[in-house]
Amino acid sequence: MEKSDIAVQLASYRQTIDNIDAALLRILAERFRCTNEIGALKAEYNLPPVDKDRESLQYARLRNLAEQAKLDQNFVEKLMKLIISEVVQRHGQIATEHQTRRKSAS
Repeated sequence: MEKSDIAVQLASYRQTIDNIDAALLRILAERFRCTNEIGALKAEYNLPPVDKDRESLQYARLRNLAEQAKLDQNFVEKLMKLIISEVVQRHGQIATEHQTRRKSAS
């Protein structure tokens, strides 16, 4: 393969990766939008920010999906732990803001 052909192929792959990265970020933003709504609901009804049963089910489901997609299950679990820890942190912030608003309204 000629160097110019290699450069064209690399540019094509990199453009595909850039497009996938953009899609991943849009999907992640939508996921956080949904989990923020869950956080608001939990705050309103004084529910804990973490649901360990749901988390366990999610990890099992994601390990299965990772296996089907031929992805490293440990990598997928680490990635989801990072995302879920951000969600839990946001739920805590939402709960704190909700409590502050309640106290202000009283």
